[in-house]
Amino acid sequence: MFQKFDSRTSPGDAAPRLALLRAAMAQTGIDAFLVPHSDEQQNEYLPADAERLSWLTGFTGSAGFCIVTGTSAVLFVDGRYTLQARNQCDPASFAFADLVSAGPAKWIGDNASDMRIGYDPWLMTMAQEKSFLAAAGKANARLVATENLVDRIWKDRPQRPSGNASIRDAALAGQDVAGKLAAITDKVLEAGADAVILSDPASVCWALNIRGSDIAHIPVALSWALIPLEGKARIFMEGQKLDAATQAHLEAHCEIADPASLAADLRSIAEGRKIMADPALVNTAIRDAIVEGKGEIVERRDPVVLLRAIKNEAELAGMREAHLRDGIAMTRFLAWIDRQDVSSLDEIGAATRLEELRRETAAAAGSELCEISFDTISGFGPNGAIVHYRVTRETNLAFAANALYLVDSGAQYRDGTTDITRTIAIGEPEADAVNDATLVLKGHIAIATARFPKGTRGIDIDVLARNALWREGKDYAHGTGHGVGAYLSVHEGPQSISKRGMEELRPGMILSNEPGYYRTGHYGIRLENLEIVRNSPDFPGFLEFECLTLAPMDRRLVAIGMLTAREREWWNRYHSRVLSMVGPHLDANDRQWLEQACAPL
Repeated sequence: MFQKFDSRTSPGDAAPRLALLRAAMAQTGIDAFLVPHSDEQQNEYLPADAERLSWLTGFTGSAGFCIVTGTSAVLFVDGRYTLQARNQCDPASFAFADLVSAGPAKWIGDNASDMRIGYDPWLMTMAQEKSFLAAAGKANARLVATENLVDRIWKDRPQRPSGNASIRDAALAGQDVAGKLAAITDKVLEAGADAVILSDPASVCWALNIRGSDIAHIPVALSWALIPLEGKARIFMEGQKLDAATQAHLEAHCEIADPASLAADLRSIAEGRKIMADPALVNTAIRDAIVEGKGEIVERRDPVVLLRAIKNEAELAGMREAHLRDGIAMTRFLAWIDRQDVSSLDEIGAATRLEELRRETAAAAGSELCEISFDTISGFGPNGAIVHYRVTRETNLAFAANALYLVDSGAQYRDGTTDITRTIAIGEPEADAVNDATLVLKGHIAIATARFPKGTRGIDIDVLARNALWREGKDYAHGTGHGVGAYLSVHEGPQSISKRGMEELRPGMILSNEPGYYRTGHYGIRLENLEIVRNSPDFPGFLEFECLTLAPMDRRLVAIGMLTAREREWWNRYHSRVLSMVGPHLDANDRQWLEQACAPL
């Protein structure tokens, strides 16, 4: 099993750990200390040794921030984690605040009068520093770079990961390393720079056609790269991660250096050079090393971000193959759920069976389940209302009749990354649940059938997913869609469908389509497929979506009378496609189940 179900933290640990941190703060002469959910490279999902926020607070979500003072501690989380943070953290130790509308910088500006605020420069990006400096100036406070005080008190901190790196097959990558480096240096030249520093491991791995195993569920090797206009690139990665073939692959294009030498190397080569750096990804320690070496920073977005977001034909072909295989596994799972006695099911058992079916299905197709793409969100009843719920042995709920089960899951295959959510009726769902599920379905269909002119951004179409819910005074506190990598991170920018989705949507981008609705204490509903942005074949200058995901939706959660004729037509067309593509790969029992699930409305 890739997924583990043990509790990683305990609320009772927070008070003694906060006391240790406050003692370290007093020794260092600071009044407050910043604890972000980040590592030196701003990964969304962190290696175990970088889970400082989780270790200190008990909160295990992927987005959060804590400010600790001598007398208080404030934990900031976004709308996905409001319920989770309160469930996981000691309310006597922490106050809670919204990460988006009332974030750490605002708190500093309003509450940090005359404070000396300590931070780890390896964990603060250049962009974050600007906002914190402005807030500190408002409060007459001062930012003070220090060692990481959490590391000082974390005595059983895990070791740094050293998983093996491997070569990405050129047939799956669709472009060789030389071509990718040329595309990157074109962007460097456009920016008027001499080199670019890549801090995001996903960018490094994409650029050099490698993958890794340092972070659970995300196939990246922790590394940095310096790519100059002239001469060889330099990758900063521990040599023990490389077998002979991977080392030779890299050495054809790069010098290999130890990550421990990163700052010193940048100081030694920076003089007289303009180095392109993404202010949202590059930390202030790296920036300071370049400046101390008499180099100049050119602030630009990581040039790989957009290059890897626009998939080439080989990557799209791999994603289609991965999604067919995954759709077969998901359909087998949905059929299995329906055949079980309700009393035999629970959240862990369901998540375990889904992973088993993915592994079996991949092996039968001559492929391999390399990983799951994130911890499966397996939420029955009220747990489904916790947007990013992670089941543990302590929270595991047994199923019962007449309720909803939400399962959001994905897989990592060598040819692609998947992400799918289905909400399933267990028994006879209540009328309110069917109504809400149909509103979510209407939003999903509105995105799936959208046609829009080139130049449209995610923010411009986000309202389509929400309109049916808004008409009944309902909404959801997360984005409608995120980008997805090709055997890389399941959450990838710069594209999104959200209230903050400012990136133009371009052909070849892949996004999720996942509106939802969450009734606290009762149920959660989310419906997610992945979509490729493509040129409209019928309307020049317009774009539309091609659906990647192939698995049925639960017709028991559809109030047919609420759907328009066009919405019913979409449902029938989608399910006819699922039946024709998935059905031939199923045994007789599962195929019979799928035929019933895909019967026209």
